[in-house]
Amino acid sequence: ADGLPAGWGNNELQYYTDRNENVTVQNGVLILTAKKEDFNGSSYTSARLLTKGKLEQTYGRFEARIRLPYGKGIWPAFWLLGDDSKGTEVWPQIGEIDIMEYLGDEPSKVFGTLHGPGYSGGESISKSYILDNDRFDTGFHIFGIEWGPDYINHYVDGVLYSQLTPEDVTGEWVFNRGPFYIILNMAIGGQLPGAPNAETIFPQTMLVDYVRVYSRNN
Repeated sequence: ADGLPAGWGNNELQYYTDRNENVTVQNGVLILTAKKEDFNGSSYTSARLLTKGKLEQTYGRFEARIRLPYGKGIWPAFWLLGDDSKGTEVWPQIGEIDIMEYLGDEPSKVFGTLHGPGYSGGESISKSYILDNDRFDTGFHIFGIEWGPDYINHYVDGVLYSQLTPEDVTGEWVFNRGPFYIILNMAIGGQLPGAPNAETIFPQTMLVDYVRVYSRNN
């Protein structure tokens, strides 16, 4: 976990901390908690964890079993970012694979997205998955990708809902150039979800039962 200021280029409202109030493990479950509180100039606190320098891998299966939060302005994600430790290349050239993003006021919908040069931000390549007669905030679901040199498949509970290849992106395919690391976070506000409103209840929790990474057999 890390202590980081708000913004992230998305006008997000949270301040990420490494306090137990925002990130802890209880009964084997990782709990990220977003709170409405004044903290270092921000109106909300939350948590962001990353495996940079600890676990970085090229290709394979990445999955996590998560129960998501709920409410307008809540924006959790499970994603991968290309190794940027050398400092010679920056986003989106390093590549970003969003395994799961979710807007708290659309509790039956998640989406998987790729960002790269020529297809980042609002121009990113994204597909969504709708849960039939159920919600992602009422139980755990498994979000995953299977990733090879020329494909990235997105899954929810083992169901393949997106397969993207170099032919599907509008720029360079940057997902065969080296290892990526994992990020788990819960943002508040920002350009995608908008700010919380009067109906948004705090605190909100993102529960992570496990994260599993499998290598790819060539």
